[in-house]
Amino acid sequence: MKITEVETVSLEEHPNLLWVHIKTDQGLIGLGETFFGVDAVEAHVHEFIAPYLLGKNALDIERHSHRMTGYTGRGGSGAEMRATSAVDIALWDLWGHYSNQPIYQLLGGASRDKVRVYNTCAGYQYVRKAAAQVSANFGINAAAVERPYEDLEGFLNRADEVAESLLEMGITGMKIWPFDFAAEAHGGTHISTQDLKTALVPFEKIRAAVGDKIDIMCELHSLWNVPTAKKICHALRDFDLAWIEDPVRMDHLGNVGKITEVSETPIAVGELLGGRAQYRDLIEKSDLGLVIMDIVWGGGLTEARKVASYCDTHGLPFTGHDCTGPVALCVSTHMALHAPNTYIQEMVRAFYYDWYQDLVTALPPVKNGHISAPDGPGLGMALNPDVLKRSDARVRVSKLNEGPKQ
Repeated sequence: MKITEVETVSLEEHPNLLWVHIKTDQGLIGLGETFFGVDAVEAHVHEFIAPYLLGKNALDIERHSHRMTGYTGRGGSGAEMRATSAVDIALWDLWGHYSNQPIYQLLGGASRDKVRVYNTCAGYQYVRKAAAQVSANFGINAAAVERPYEDLEGFLNRADEVAESLLEMGITGMKIWPFDFAAEAHGGTHISTQDLKTALVPFEKIRAAVGDKIDIMCELHSLWNVPTAKKICHALRDFDLAWIEDPVRMDHLGNVGKITEVSETPIAVGELLGGRAQYRDLIEKSDLGLVIMDIVWGGGLTEARKVASYCDTHGLPFTGHDCTGPVALCVSTHMALHAPNTYIQEMVRAFYYDWYQDLVTALPPVKNGHISAPDGPGLGMALNPDVLKRSDARVRVSKLNEGPKQ
């Protein structure tokens, strides 16, 4: 099955999202996705990956995985790795269409039919346009505050009500990040007693309202130095959290181990890493509670299945990240159904029940707090054809025996 065309698609409305279509001489099309730095990722897809892939057999996925990132692009989740991730996912989707099998079956079959979800309490506009996580630009849409799933404003001001709403839907986990304002005030170098007390209020509200009926996860967004991260973890110990996520910057993996040594709460990290070697170093240097991987950042399914397997070897739970786009959620769900050491799957209900549904033909079904794969081969979804017709769509194509075209 020869690759004849590589196409990228982006929208002004969602400038952090990029989709990739891999087309073949058999008329089959594979869909991939990544997030952040769209211009740089698009350039790598068309100027490096497409010239290599065009004319190649689409089914040689392992071979292509080793070639797509490039000599200078391995390690981390930079533009080269994100481009590779999107294309790799599209190749797996193609294989699914070619073999008429869902991706979880291609990975070796399902370990479960469904997996529990937790809700990351973002809002409708969260990181829609921001290039980085900044609490001054959380993306709270004032007009959307009264809408049912504006969970960012919700957890900051009404965490108890958000918890009760999630439980009514059958969702028994929620992730919040009330410390970010304090990190930005002082560059993550320290936190005042008053700011610490303020940040603890949402946890107090949740436990007072619903007790231990819901799991709470605390996201720290890698904003803190080691001593302050330790202080925050100590302050959170009495809330019996499911985990504390990304307490320190991921550019020094040994620092994660300094936190895990003193934290009574499990530490979860990994979504910012790229490639299995970084996960190996992380796991060997830290007594982790959970490994998180963003499959559209970290190398695609080819790397994700190896990372999940390595975690399983070390007796560690594994989960996929989703706070980006609908394909990320779908491909993570396929991996979650396959990997025997899956713990839980992330979702953002403000995305899932809103703009995700406009962009793709199907979504992984969510029912009573659990998610399963869509019906159909490959991912079980495709990009909505109307997306390509939108006035704000940007489509770039590289074809076999032709240069890139705008």
